[in-house]
Amino acid sequence: MSEQRRWLRQRLASGRTAWFAGAQDALSARLVDQSGFDGVFTTGFGISAALLGQPDMELYTLSENLGVVDHIANVVGKPIFADADTGYGNVLNTQRTVRAFEKAGVAALSIEDQVSPKRCPAAATASVTLPLAEAVAKIHAAVDARRDPDLLIVARTDVMDASEALDRAARYAEAGADLIQPISRTFSSHADLVKLREACGRPLSLQLMEGTWMAALNRPQIEAVAGLATYPIVGLFSVVHALRANLAALAERRGQPMGELPCPRTSMAEFKQLIGWHELEQRQEHFELGGQRALR
Repeated sequence: MSEQRRWLRQRLASGRTAWFAGAQDALSARLVDQSGFDGVFTTGFGISAALLGQPDMELYTLSENLGVVDHIANVVGKPIFADADTGYGNVLNTQRTVRAFEKAGVAALSIEDQVSPKRCPAAATASVTLPLAEAVAKIHAAVDARRDPDLLIVARTDVMDASEALDRAARYAEAGADLIQPISRTFSSHADLVKLREACGRPLSLQLMEGTWMAALNRPQIEAVAGLATYPIVGLFSVVHALRANLAALAERRGQPMGELPCPRTSMAEFKQLIGWHELEQRQEHFELGGQRALR
């Protein structure tokens, strides 16, 4: 995974934005990997929903998060940007978290300044952030923990006051953060994001969430301020919408010919291609035949 880290670090240094899409499991990560996006974002919101069927309130553990990321790293070739939540504890926990994600192969990870257990600001009405000194210490610890200097540390601030967010962004940058990630509710315009980037001297990481003003920004505006731009939950919501509609239709016509459903579905042949069925069959035959059949 060092190649992916190097590529992403160089992309950031070049001033060009890397575009990511969210994945909540290995299957959705394969779809992102085979798309035109630059990399895969492992969304904590999506992982909590897919793994536990519950909200993103840090109910899942570091080990559970890492388990999903490890499965994803096993099937994708593009860089992975991981949601590492609050670092799962104090400065020492944060260091362990960074090293664990680095070992799993991620190219970037975000650490947020909420009190643990956190509450996703996209869904929660309020959240509590750490005192500034403690939050800065965690970013220092995260930067110190990485063994590969190409691993990107993204510092996310969830404070709601814009002036405080500007101050925190500058302090996190001084602590060594490579990018700063704001939440959409703190600011209200592209001009605010320009001001934030100028205040911290770092490119931004933007989460383009449906229903927020950030999602309405155009590409030139985004690329003027962002090193990383991510659609974190479009894939998750697309799956939920399609599955709900098709299940409702099937429940109505149970026992009758399936016919057309509200949302198109992939074929078995397409699905087998997606998950690498034929490749694994060939690999199995290669070894069972004593290496007589060449691998492709």
